[in-house]
Amino acid sequence: MDLQKLAGALLSSDAVNGLSKRSGASTTEVKKVLSQALPALLGGADTQAKGADTAEGFAAALSSHAKSNTSDLSGFLGNVDLEDGAKILGHLLGNNTADTTKTIAKKAGVSGSKTTSILAAAAPLLMSLLGQQADEDDDKDSGVGTLIGTLLSNVDVGALLVDLLTDNDSGKKKKSSC
Repeated sequence: MDLQKLAGALLSSDAVNGLSKRSGASTTEVKKVLSQALPALLGGADTQAKGADTAEGFAAALSSHAKSNTSDLSGFLGNVDLEDGAKILGHLLGNNTADTTKTIAKKAGVSGSKTTSILAAAAPLLMSLLGQQADEDDDKDSGVGTLIGTLLSNVDVGALLVDLLTDNDSGKKKKSSC
């Protein structure tokens, strides 16, 4: 599994534009929210994948979401079920969903309602991408917890997001990748 590929897909111009349209937030606001939220969402996925009481259900959810066609991100995000997204957030963030969302909104400088809408639309996409990567992984004998752990191992998610959002050589925003 490749965290850079996953984050790149979530922060692609198609995904950001689709999330912007779906949530009513600007593309800049979407990028800010996602860059703040991705570490928490991936941490929640890791917790779900490794939990004795949650691993089986999480694996089934990933498998189900992997079947979603994400080749047309605009179409996918235009039809995303926000109620399903809110439920996914509840699973990934647990009892801390409201507090985490509030913290993300504050750090991103985006209203709480826009942040909630962005995250509810992004959560099914995240699950689809994680599920697809799990399906593509060559090591089919590994559990989902191992796959997510591999995805997150030895990766500084914050540094990866900064790298994806900026051009390290000049410090300027990339024009084409996000």
